[in-house]
Amino acid sequence: MFNHLVQTDITRIEREAPAKLATHFTTDAVSIREAMIRAVNSLGDVVTVLGLIVSMVYMDWELSLIAGLLYPIAAVPIQKLGKRVRRASGGMQERIGETAAFLTESFAQARTVRVYGMEQKENARATLSFDRLYVAMLNITKGRARVDPLLEALGGAAVAAVLGFAGWRAAMGGATLGDFSGFVAALLLAARPLRALGSFHAAIQEGLAGLVRIFSILDEKPAVTDSPTAIPLPAGHGHLVFNHVGFVYNDGRVGLDGLSFEVQPGQTVALVGLSGAGKSTALSLVPRLHDVTSGSIMLDGQDVRHLQLASLRGAIAYVSQDPLLFDVSVYDNILIGKPSATQAEVEAAARAAAADSFILDLPNGYQTSVGPGGQRLSGGQRQRVALARALLRDPRLLLLDEATSALDSENEATVQQALAQMRHQRTTIIVAHRLSTVRSADLVVVMREGRAIERGTHDSLMLQNGLYARLVRTQGLER
Repeated sequence: MFNHLVQTDITRIEREAPAKLATHFTTDAVSIREAMIRAVNSLGDVVTVLGLIVSMVYMDWELSLIAGLLYPIAAVPIQKLGKRVRRASGGMQERIGETAAFLTESFAQARTVRVYGMEQKENARATLSFDRLYVAMLNITKGRARVDPLLEALGGAAVAAVLGFAGWRAAMGGATLGDFSGFVAALLLAARPLRALGSFHAAIQEGLAGLVRIFSILDEKPAVTDSPTAIPLPAGHGHLVFNHVGFVYNDGRVGLDGLSFEVQPGQTVALVGLSGAGKSTALSLVPRLHDVTSGSIMLDGQDVRHLQLASLRGAIAYVSQDPLLFDVSVYDNILIGKPSATQAEVEAAARAAAADSFILDLPNGYQTSVGPGGQRLSGGQRQRVALARALLRDPRLLLLDEATSALDSENEATVQQALAQMRHQRTTIIVAHRLSTVRSADLVVVMREGRAIERGTHDSLMLQNGLYARLVRTQGLER
C-alpha cells in the first residue's frame, strides 16, 4: 500500500490529511491482523464443533435434528449484527483518522495556539473529536456485545428443547434418560466453541471494514503515469515551451487558462503576478505532478507527457517556498539531490546555496539531525539546505517557487550570485516576489487568472506601464 501511495498522484495525497493516511497502516492493518489471528484460532473451534456434531448424530439423530434446527435460526440475526459491526468499525476507523489528523495539526500549530490564545478553542475541538471517537467505539462495542447473549439464549433453548423431547420420549416408553446423558454432555461441550465462532464473525466483519478501506486506496488508478510509448528524455539544454496550457483542478477551479511562453536554454524566467494567478500551478506541471488539461508543455522538443516520468524528473530540481526536510542529518538531506555525490560535491553545493557557514556552526556540523520536517532549523536555513540539494542535482531545469523568500538580503545576494554563475548550465524558472530576483531574469512573465498578460525584461515591462509596473510601484514586488 505504501508503494502504491508513494507513486500515486500528488492530488490524491493532498486530498487527505497525512495522519488520516497513516491510520490505514495502523488501525486498518491491526483490524485485519486481529481478524486473521481469530480466523486461525477458530480452526480449533471448528474441528471441535464438527467432532461433537458427528458424535451427537451417532448417539441420537433425532435429538441432533432438534438441536440443529435452533442454531440456524441464529444465522439471520448474527448476519445482521455482523453488518452493523462492519459499518461501526468503518466509522470508528474514520474517527480515529480524524482524531489523529486533529492532534497532528494542533501540535504542529502549538506556537500559533499560544500566541493567539486559542487554548480554549483547541480544547473544544478536542472534546468534539474525542466525543465522536467515543460514540464510534461505543457503537462497535454494542454490536459485539449483542452476539454473546443471542448465542447464550439459543444454546439454552437448544438444551431445553432436547431435555423436553427426551423427557417426552421417555414418558412414551422410548429411550431412558440415561440413553441421552452422553448426548447432552456433547451438546454442552459444543456451546463454548459455538459462542467463540459467533464472536469470530464480528471480528471478521471488523477486518473486512479495514480491508475495504485499504483496497479503496489500492484500486485507485493514478492519472499521471508513463504512456505505453513513453521514451527517455533525449539530450538537450533545457528548451522549455508552454503551448496554450490549460489546467483545471478536480473541484472545477481553473488553474491555468491558455498559458504560453518560451524559455531558451540557459535562460532564467521569472513568473510574476498576484496571489492565485497560477504561478505555482505552472511550475507543478513541468515535472508532471499534475497533467495539463489542454495544450502542451515541450521540453527539448518533446511533450513531457510522452516522456518516462523517471527520466523527466531526473532532469529537474524543485525548491518550494517552505520546504520540509527529512528527519535525518543535514548531509543526508542534501545528498538526496544526488545519492552518488562525494562529500566534496555536497559541501560545494552547500557553499553555493550560502548554507555552509550555518551548517558548520551546528553541533555536529553536516551530521546534525534536523528533526521532523527540519524543525530544528529556521525557515531560511531549511530553504538553503533545500536549495543546496537542488544545486547538487545539477539539473537541466531548475524550478524555484519563491525559494529565497525566507533569506535575508545578504544570503539572498550570495545565492543569486551563485545561480548567476551557473545560469548558462541550466534553464531556471523562478516564482518571485522580490524585485531583486526579477531584475536579474532574462524574461519576466506576468500572470493574471492563469494567463500570461505581459512578457519582457524588467526594463521593457516598466516602460509598458502595465500590471508589472503597478506591482513594482505599489510594492506588490518586495524590494
